[in-house]
Order: sequence, then structure tokens, then C-alpha cells
Amino acid sequence: MRVMLVAGARPNFMKIAPIFHAAAGLDDIECLIVHTGQHYDYEMSQAFFDDLELPKPDFFLEAGSGSHAGQTGKIMIAFEKVCEGQKPDLVMVVGDVNSTLACSIVAKKMLIGVAHVEAGLRSFDLEMPEEINRMVTDAISDYFFVTEQSGVDNLLHEGKPKESIYLVGHVMIDNLLRQEQLLDNCGSDAFPTGSLKKMLGDYLFLTLHRPSNVDDREVLAGIVATLNEISARLPIIFPVHPRTRKMLDLYDLQLADTIHQLPPLGFRESLFWWRDAVMVLTDSGGLQEETTALRIPCITLRHNTERPITVEMGSNVLAGNRPADIIAAFEQTLVGECRRGQVPPLWDGKAAERIWAVVRGSG
Repeated sequence: MRVMLVAGARPNFMKIAPIFHAAAGLDDIECLIVHTGQHYDYEMSQAFFDDLELPKPDFFLEAGSGSHAGQTGKIMIAFEKVCEGQKPDLVMVVGDVNSTLACSIVAKKMLIGVAHVEAGLRSFDLEMPEEINRMVTDAISDYFFVTEQSGVDNLLHEGKPKESIYLVGHVMIDNLLRQEQLLDNCGSDAFPTGSLKKMLGDYLFLTLHRPSNVDDREVLAGIVATLNEISARLPIIFPVHPRTRKMLDLYDLQLADTIHQLPPLGFRESLFWWRDAVMVLTDSGGLQEETTALRIPCITLRHNTERPITVEMGSNVLAGNRPADIIAAFEQTLVGECRRGQVPPLWDGKAAERIWAVVRGSG
């Protein structure tokens, strides 16, 4: 069986890596990696692929920048040519980016099977482009590989056949546990920022990049003022996303000296920081899950989440982006060790194995 694994953004590669590795010992599976080039902001350096133990992608579609429609269209045109030449039996997409949507549509119209990894997640917020991508991809998928029970419930509610829905756990956690193991073997001297970590003592870890948080000046100014206030209590480590850097500069917003601004970090160096943080503040979907898996207290700077299990299991607090609410969540989390929560079922590092068992007909 020839299977194409599609990735368009850095988090996608973290999700396909365990799937690729789990297929290595399967004689009846041939995996080809398709990099759509969606995230043109980041150089996909060889070091990044080395970290994930991935080979160079078999196909690079060079989608680049553009509007949602423009980018999606570029990916569809390029991916159609790849499918015409390679004739895959199955296209496996992950997550909820434009690449996920584009390649699913192309495959389905070419009568190629579609498997969606992370199927069924819903924020119920149609202002999020990712929510549109999730809904449309799930509308045409043949296999639904689900990370948490809410995904199963959502898919059944939408009328998807029960026999096509598989609760397998989370490949992102497969990768996380593997990377944590590798991190334990390399030590703090392996990273340029290791000396800063030794100097700081207790600290917080922050990521911030969603348009709803950084594109509006008033909203971003309120978040910055709040972070400056919090950093007077505990220093903050902040790898600054290019989009956020652009808006901070545009709006002339100043972060306190107690917020240590770093360039975007690779996965392993980022893990090196956040796994030892007192708590994490983020608007990222993936980091909500990863902190839950390692039982690190997390404050999510959003009003909703498509990953409700992170809240249900006790480690994640939805704070929104209003200053008073962020401060309240910070105070609540700082004094509550109970915020460490529990690890969700099947988040055990074996999701990719379960996926292949289903695809090969033995699961």
C-alpha cells in the first residue's frame, strides 16, 4: 500500500514523524512524505528534520504565501500532479491547516482514500479558519483517527459512520514522549539558551501568535501590559513568533526586561524550556495537549478550545485574552498544585501503531 503523509507546517511534521517511524518495519506499507511548503515563514532546516529523525520529504510543493484561497489553490494544483504521477492508495492528513483541507479535497476527487489524523476536534468557532478546515476535511474522510472522546462524540453527532471512527490516542504525544527521552540524553549544554535557564530559577513559558490575540492593537496592548505585570512576579521565557514580532513592532509595544525574548525555537529546545516551567501561557492548540501529557499547568489565552479534554483532565485553564481574566487564572494556577491534572486515556506513545493496525486491517 502506497501512503502519502501530508504536512504543511512545523507541527504537522511532529505529527507525521511517529506515523512514518511506525511504518518502517511494515513490509506492506510504502510511506511518501509530501511537504506542501505552507509555512513559508520558517526555514525547514536539515537540523529540524534531524531532530524528528525524518528523511528529506519526497515531494515539496512550494505553496508559499497568499490568502487562504490562494494558498489552498496552489496546494491543490501541485498535489493533483503528484497524485497523478504516484497513484497513492491512501492520503493521510494531520491537523487542521490549509494543507490538510487542500490535499483531502484533491484525493477524494481522485477516488483516493483519505485518513484524517486528529479528526473530530471542534472549537465551534467559525471565525477560526482551522475550524473550517477541520469540518470540511472530516466531511470527506474515510478514516477518522481521533485523539479524545469529544472527537468521537462530535463525529457521531455529525452523522459519521461509527465503524470508520477510531479512538487511537495522539501522535503528537508519541513524538513528545520520544523527544523527551532524547532530551534526557543530551543535557542543558546542548542548547544556546542553557546558561540562561541555569541563571533564572523559577520561570514561566509563553507562546503567543493567534490573530485574535496579536492583530488588534487594543487586545495585544492589554495582553502585553498583563504579561509585564506577571513577569514582575516570575520571569517569562518568550520565543517570539514572527507574526507577533511584526505586530509588537508595528504597534510600538514594549515588553518588560523580565520577559526574556528568544527567537523561534526548535521542538526539542522548546521542550527543554517548557517542561520545567512553573506554568505555561499559550494560545497554541498543540501546547495545550503537550502540557497535559506531561502534567504541566497551562493557561490558555483563548475563550474556547477544540481540545476540551485538556480542561476536563484538570491541567488547562481557559482564561481568554482580557487582562483581569488572565491575572485571575494566573493567581488560581499559581496556588493550585491540583492544576497538574491527569493524562488522558491512550496518550501513551502508541497512537501511530494503532493507526497502522487499522489501515492494514488488523486493528
